[in-house]
Amino acid sequence: MSAHTEIPKTMIGVVLTGHGGPDKLEYREDLPVPTIASDEVLIRVAAAGINNTDINTRIGWYSKGVKSGTGTGTAEGQQDDDASWSGKPLEFPRVQGADCCGRIVAVGNDVNSKRIGERVLVRNMLRHYVGREPYKCWTFGSECDGAFAQYTKAPAEETLKVDCDWSDVELGSIPCAFSTAENMLHRANVKSGEHVVITGASGGVGAAAIQLSKRRGAYVTAVGGKDKTKDMLAVGADQVIARDDDLVSKLGKNSADVALDLVAGPLFSGLLDVLKQGGRYATAGAIAGPLVELDVRTLYLKDLSFFGCTFQEDEVFANLISYIEKGEIRPHVAKVYPLKEIGAAQEHFGSKKTSGKLVLEIP
Repeated sequence: MSAHTEIPKTMIGVVLTGHGGPDKLEYREDLPVPTIASDEVLIRVAAAGINNTDINTRIGWYSKGVKSGTGTGTAEGQQDDDASWSGKPLEFPRVQGADCCGRIVAVGNDVNSKRIGERVLVRNMLRHYVGREPYKCWTFGSECDGAFAQYTKAPAEETLKVDCDWSDVELGSIPCAFSTAENMLHRANVKSGEHVVITGASGGVGAAAIQLSKRRGAYVTAVGGKDKTKDMLAVGADQVIARDDDLVSKLGKNSADVALDLVAGPLFSGLLDVLKQGGRYATAGAIAGPLVELDVRTLYLKDLSFFGCTFQEDEVFANLISYIEKGEIRPHVAKVYPLKEIGAAQEHFGSKKTSGKLVLEIP
């Protein structure tokens, strides 16, 4: 291992001790600093965003035993074997945190020591640890420790340098939300001039999807909370429909090329109705509930294409870095919390009262 400064033996961090409420998050000042392998880097974390995936993992929402929307999980103390996003049992204790902005402070023996000092973002869907097999990946902060600590480690090849004038907090708001959104657009092949309908558009991923759709030249209809209309318009939406309004009566049948759905639940069938013949439906979330009613005739008679979007090809995150460096997207941070207040930050996130990202500053 190569390092320019002395690395401490212990660090401050938050560990998840089991599935459940915020009480399962334990703030510690004696966690061991990670030991890196020859192909990894050690990162001094500066900022980490709050995301649905970290909360869903904590509460066990990914278990197939949960039938309702996000914010509900497995029964207290229940350790479902499929209560992680990958469907495999989560290992505790776990340092969560899918978003990581920081600086490389040490590198493994197979990594160029010139990388020490780089400001970086970590690809939140890691392919390195699963042999880069198609459609297989680990989530940073789920299958391995993440960014809710002073130090973290990651594969060197999946730790990307960023050159921009953004603050650490702004950069820390980007990885999970924007890569999820960009992956949906990438998989659905959104093109200039197309009409894209985005549900959950007032949340972090939805707001990112608005920006990224406009970057591609699409026309965007955002569906979200009525009280956040101004926020959705401010990040680029061409029109906004309140989530409680009837989508079909507002847009008309066969009016959109692509649906980017983060909500599912009762909205699902209406989304398929507004898609044109040959339309594309992409999803990366189910905020309103994972179980939907599908009339298969709509699927095949309209020649629709469905895209489930979790695994990310390498170019998705690399493209995102280039958009940042070219000034083609911008962050939207609503509030910054100290790491010690992670429970309050996640409760704030769950209230859905704020547009923009909530980000933890790491001491």
